[in-house]
Amino acid sequence: MTSPCKSQEPAIKPIFSQQQSLATRFVFLLIICIALLFVDHRYHYLSTARSWLTMVVTPLQWISDLPSRAFSTADELVTSRSELFEENTRLKARSLILEQKVQKLASLTAQNLRLKELLNSSELVDEQVLVAEIIGVDPDPYAHIVTINKGSSDGVFKGQAIVDANGVMGQVVAVNPVSSRVMLVTDTASRVPVQVNRSGYRAIAVGTGSKDSMELVHIPDTVDIREGDLLTSSGLGQIFPVGYPLGKVRKVVHTPGDAFAKIEVQLMAEVNRTRFVLLVFRADEEIDPESAPELNQETGS
Repeated sequence: MTSPCKSQEPAIKPIFSQQQSLATRFVFLLIICIALLFVDHRYHYLSTARSWLTMVVTPLQWISDLPSRAFSTADELVTSRSELFEENTRLKARSLILEQKVQKLASLTAQNLRLKELLNSSELVDEQVLVAEIIGVDPDPYAHIVTINKGSSDGVFKGQAIVDANGVMGQVVAVNPVSSRVMLVTDTASRVPVQVNRSGYRAIAVGTGSKDSMELVHIPDTVDIREGDLLTSSGLGQIFPVGYPLGKVRKVVHTPGDAFAKIEVQLMAEVNRTRFVLLVFRADEEIDPESAPELNQETGS
């Protein structure tokens, strides 16, 4: 005699309450995130936390840069690596400082002839500078931002001008204790006050997002600007020092009926190839020489 088989129906899980709980948590977390974004944007309470988080990330940036360092120093392993590396770094810093002075002499000569004022050229050429190294590049293709290995502990400040051996390169937009972020002049948000070295005409150069060029904006079609004219920083705005080369006029387009000419500028700074840059300190700013061993100490000689 066989016993009747009892059908066993699968138990139904109460998934509705679980989905409702997840939705409630998601909405709660979303509200917290929006509140934190508003507080940080409005009152900047998280700036200190962001600065310390950057310090934690800095070693990772340094580690990610190790492969390129290994390739650049491979040929030094034949002899004493430590001695050659130290000598090479010292010579690069010295060469960068000397090339920066030579680049500025042409602008100073034209300025002295044009204005005929009592200008002390040695003071204009010999600003204090600090050598820094680019250790990171922003991955966003629309933001031309790089990271350098100098920060507030080295005397770096927000808005400080950055140049290389050939010309103006950018300015500091964020400072952390051991590193800083630099916006290059090619960024679309960059603005550089310049003047034509030949005539002294002042204008504003803006970044176009291109890797090696900028544009002059709002230039009347009748202004005497020619291809090949050298553009230097005018010093207006007190961000970029006076007389540093920015670039040369590559193209001047006069369109009939337009009130303004389209002027393209070929940059002199190698913004995508330069590894070592100079942080420029104005005369009224001081930094601690002990925290900046590469500081130019030859300006008084």
